[in-house]
Amino acid sequence: MEKPKILFISQEVFPYVKESMLSRLGRYLPQGVLERGKEVRSFTPRYGIISERRNCLHPVLRLSGINLSINDTDHQLTIKVSSIPQARMQIYFIDNDEYFYKRNQFTDKNGNPYPDNDEKAMFFARGTLETVKNLKWKPDIILCSGWFSSLVPMYVKKMYKNNVFFGDAKIITAVFSDGYKGTFRDDFADKLRFDKFTDEDIAPYGKFSYPELMRASIDYSDGVIISEKPSTINELVLKAVKESDKPTLPYSGDTNYVDVYDKFFNKFLQKNK
Repeated sequence: MEKPKILFISQEVFPYVKESMLSRLGRYLPQGVLERGKEVRSFTPRYGIISERRNCLHPVLRLSGINLSINDTDHQLTIKVSSIPQARMQIYFIDNDEYFYKRNQFTDKNGNPYPDNDEKAMFFARGTLETVKNLKWKPDIILCSGWFSSLVPMYVKKMYKNNVFFGDAKIITAVFSDGYKGTFRDDFADKLRFDKFTDEDIAPYGKFSYPELMRASIDYSDGVIISEKPSTINELVLKAVKESDKPTLPYSGDTNYVDVYDKFFNKFLQKNK
């Protein structure tokens, strides 16, 4: 019998970045799900703060070298991988010199958001999905964790809706207290139009501030997980969760959450049968 396949798309994974609930989930949830009999793939950005030498990142040449067109400009995709031996698991890193090399995660040294965070999020979403295609790996469930993965559900349900690898996948958005300080650039809508999104697709989300990004992620998902205490999460994001009427897993604590999440995944897997 074929194992269920879960794709984890995480904004952060510990220990490659500082420890938080978001990065711990990115690290330990895939391992826990793997140990419960499922097949997993885990993707995260290769931020410039992640040392390749210290973390033993290696380029995957057979998956690298393709160009992704963002706003009518080509950007080369590089895939790197690192192993977590105690978890018997690999982490795939999405990289590009222009977007990530020698840069912090989302803000410069003065704490100002990088102007191209919008394109970085697009590149991460498309780079992950294109790499999964090249792996010829068809996920049953896609879990998106953190605002930086918030464009993935829209891409899956629109740009990749007829793709054999994603057409049947169920998407779940995990909601955290992390937030993006600022809005995307005014021409972000034009960049989405270049990827064949329509005005009807784009209009509900205004200038794509943090609450609007998360609402887009929730709208295009099949389920939602509240991954931190609701009191720490943006009220507009919680409102979007409630109004979506999607199957929602309430906050289940910072420890011993793997079984709870796994049972939530199983509900979607049963519907797929």
